[in-house]
Amino acid sequence: MKIFCVGRNYAEHAKELGNALPEAPVIFMKPDTALLAPGARFEYPSFTSDLHYEIELVLRIGKTAKNISAANALSCVDAITVGIDFTARDVQAGLKSKGLPWEKAKAWDNSAIIGDWKPFNGDASEILFSLTKNGQKAQSGTTQDMIYSFETLLEHISGYFTLSPGDLVYTGTPAGVGPCLPGDTLAGFLGDEKLFELAIH
Repeated sequence: MKIFCVGRNYAEHAKELGNALPEAPVIFMKPDTALLAPGARFEYPSFTSDLHYEIELVLRIGKTAKNISAANALSCVDAITVGIDFTARDVQAGLKSKGLPWEKAKAWDNSAIIGDWKPFNGDASEILFSLTKNGQKAQSGTTQDMIYSFETLLEHISGYFTLSPGDLVYTGTPAGVGPCLPGDTLAGFLGDEKLFELAIH
């Protein structure tokens, strides 16, 4: 299983971090060890003091795709959920300042959270999602605000990497990312349906 992630895919999120809007999709990857096992306890990492949540729509690939066109791209998706791409923001800032890769800030063990899977009906025109922190809404987004659509992302990724059944695509986070601490509880919603709840230990 491969985990593909998309950076800077919502204009307001790029602006809140002081990043320029991308001229092409920004893609990075996490290893399969980044995925928190269902029911596993999430521990605040010892190497950061500035852990940030980032809620995202996550696609699951259902069939092999290579160099797929945007027109046919959604046919390779069999399910959708919401998840968190955790970021050690202080570690990331240090790496970025030196022009180094982000893996230590983004791809560490248990840095990827996913909720319950829902069948994907092929309609990505307006999908609403959100995250709450301790019961209060912290982030919300819609596919209408994406810079690059699901179709464009899948076409782009499959031009470089073969998409295989079971692969995951985190499609970017909207504005509102922020810190969390031990004792916080995060919950992710697809529309009005809660698909995960995560306690930070």
